[in-house]
Amino acid sequence: MAAIETTALTKRFGEDVLAVDSVDLSVEEGEIFGFLGPNGAGKSTTINVLLDFVRPTEGTVRVLGLDAQADTDEIRRRIGVLPEGASVYDRLTGREHLRWVIETKDADDDPTALLERVGLGHDGDRPAGGYSKGMTQRLGFAMALAGDPDLLLLDEPSSGLDPTGMQEMREIIRAKADDGTTVFFSSHVLGEVEAVCDRIGIMNEGRLVATGTPDALKGDLDLGAPITLEVDAVPADLDLEAIAGVRSVAVDGTTITATCVDPSVKADVVCTVADATAVTDVLSEDVSLEELFNTYTNGGHPDAETPSEASA
Repeated sequence: MAAIETTALTKRFGEDVLAVDSVDLSVEEGEIFGFLGPNGAGKSTTINVLLDFVRPTEGTVRVLGLDAQADTDEIRRRIGVLPEGASVYDRLTGREHLRWVIETKDADDDPTALLERVGLGHDGDRPAGGYSKGMTQRLGFAMALAGDPDLLLLDEPSSGLDPTGMQEMREIIRAKADDGTTVFFSSHVLGEVEAVCDRIGIMNEGRLVATGTPDALKGDLDLGAPITLEVDAVPADLDLEAIAGVRSVAVDGTTITATCVDPSVKADVVCTVADATAVTDVLSEDVSLEELFNTYTNGGHPDAETPSEASA
């Protein structure tokens, strides 16, 4: 059973604004799914529909097998939510925030354990109004974890966190997924998405233009992966483009950069150059998630108008 499933989901605001355009999305149980897109792409509207904060104009939405509009109370008992820019009650302590959420969900979590889990073990009895932005984000994450939710909906979860905090949050997210929790999160930190997500979905202008694993989507785009070599001198007769799988070659002084359609031919490039001249340094790069994201959202992909599903 899919933890999240939308069919032809469409949301219009008035006659002129089409925020979400016929989105078909499926997120499997136990999956960590990254939801990407530029500002105004329709991500927040989609999340608000999942939470029944906004009603769809057309289409259907199911969360944990339940109707997102008819079964709202049951869904909210079974999910944890960390909204973007989560706010706190200044006079309440972190522990009091957690007690309130635990009681609301009729759960039996230990507030102290939750505070320690998110790195607030020594700050739980302080008024939350004195928390830094990062501490507030940690508290919001602890509140989302209360009740052992079947689904975590996280909107920009690492906002305000330092690198250590981001790493700790990733470890918690992965542990929850390993225990069967589905994690659906939106983030602008592409490195974070690539580090933790099983699959990603990219929204652009209200449409879901791509879904799949990062590696599969990179292969689907056929962007090529570069390898750069520093050499003593560039041979005049060096013909790297004759190597099958090398798309293009650029030379800048004593720097040679070959873009390879097939990453496995990088070794052939290195051997060919090394046979002809002394190689002093080698830098091999993979296609970045940023390049993938920009290609889909800036219209660089020839099929950008057609949503695609890439498999692992």
